[in-house]
Amino acid sequence: MNSRKLLSETRRTFPATKVHCQQPSRILIVDVTSPSWANTCSVLSEALENTLCLACSLTGPCRVPLLSLYVVQNQQECLLPFTQVKENFARIQACISELRSLPREGCFPQGGNGVVQAVQDGLQQFKQYSRHAAAGGSANSSVEITILTSQSGKEMVKQLEKKLKDVDLVCLRRIQAIEILKRDLLEPEDVEQCMPAEEPSSNDIAILGMDIDVQTIEDNVISLEMLFKTWLHDYGTEREHLQLLLPSGGFSHATAPKTTLMCLKCDLQERLLDPALLSGMADGTTRAADFNSPCQMAAWPATVLYKLQVVKALKSEGVCESVLYGLPFIIKPTSCWQLDWDELETNQHGFHALCHSLLKRKWMLLAKREPQNTSPNWNIMVHSYYIIVPSDSATLLVKAVAIRELLLPSTFPALLAEHPERVHGLIESALNSLEVEVAYNPLHLKSNLYKYLKSMLYKPLHRQQAQPRDQRPERHQPKQHQSRVKATVAPLLMAPSPVQVFRPAGVRRDSCERSLLPKE
Repeated sequence: MNSRKLLSETRRTFPATKVHCQQPSRILIVDVTSPSWANTCSVLSEALENTLCLACSLTGPCRVPLLSLYVVQNQQECLLPFTQVKENFARIQACISELRSLPREGCFPQGGNGVVQAVQDGLQQFKQYSRHAAAGGSANSSVEITILTSQSGKEMVKQLEKKLKDVDLVCLRRIQAIEILKRDLLEPEDVEQCMPAEEPSSNDIAILGMDIDVQTIEDNVISLEMLFKTWLHDYGTEREHLQLLLPSGGFSHATAPKTTLMCLKCDLQERLLDPALLSGMADGTTRAADFNSPCQMAAWPATVLYKLQVVKALKSEGVCESVLYGLPFIIKPTSCWQLDWDELETNQHGFHALCHSLLKRKWMLLAKREPQNTSPNWNIMVHSYYIIVPSDSATLLVKAVAIRELLLPSTFPALLAEHPERVHGLIESALNSLEVEVAYNPLHLKSNLYKYLKSMLYKPLHRQQAQPRDQRPERHQPKQHQSRVKATVAPLLMAPSPVQVFRPAGVRRDSCERSLLPKE
């Protein structure tokens, strides 16, 4: 508790500079000295390519604005200097092809300071890029570093703590040290239990005034893909996304006005990507821009503060699925950096108490969305309504619910009391032939969406494509300081970033969802 409080206080010492992009840039450092690199290479490349094809295909502000990729062999090498992710999928694909062509296991000795040197070089690269970008009218002054290694995560933290203590880390929001576990170290029946399909298990270690997130993950495509997909979430913590307003039952009617409300400050998180925002799937341009629509909410980008006032409680069994519409969003207690620690803690306790009470009573909540500032076209306030559903985790689910004006008449004929036995037997036989699953798991289904998006994004580069290393001219292996200079002077692509507001702050993930465990 004390260490967390200290960490929170440390975060608030960052300078409150205003910048234009709230999403952090990304540095991915891949340690290829792992004995199991042969297997890790293929699954890592596929997972990274899948995630980045999504990032390139989503309309609206780019969720991964800049990416740089390092590999650590005998020394660090920058395969991809900082690159704007959108409109550069062909260049990213070429880089991933080069990653696939790296020599396999046993070629490089483990150990050394290559990873730490890559971190230092990446930070130097980012500062240089930021200076160029600021001169061009664009700015992104926050970066996160993800390290993939087979070394012990705790040992990696010790190395980082020792080597980075004299380095300027103001631009560094967080480091993720990901220890990749070799699959054959697990018994077959334990594979699904150890696979972090939703969000990897982690420990936040506070050193150097920022978070180092230590995780373990198995070397399979789904686990690594889910790790990279965390990049697509909204990382803005400038303010809360949603205020949930409840009647203040703690006050007596004699001492408090009826308008007194209790406010729980929350963040919204997407449960899934909206297919309408994928270029080539549907025309999502209008929908992505229409954040003031009275009948929908949007968790990305978080430009609007939503206010939901709870007006009624509903019995869980009394809500028909046919009147719910739109994408679901997950509600969590806010992690807004502008709230002091005591307020964050009180708000979190109130949120957890609400979750417990709703579960105990088997209730849902009906909430009315308070209108935002009206546009000049609107003379009349249009209210939308939402159902808030509890779960057995520290999260709530919110979905839009139909209102009178949208509801169409429907007839629901009663079931026949009797039906021909021959027909009943045929239906029973058909149902008996189906495989029965205890629960639906979307990770078991593939739709070829990745292949489709990659084909839509495919643009051949007007230069020589990556070749296997044994077919390319041997490159001179420079000394360490020369390698770092090579990465530093790499071409910098200039493009204005989406205008957003961001302040550096550590991001802490709560384990709030049940894992969806994929089958091998």
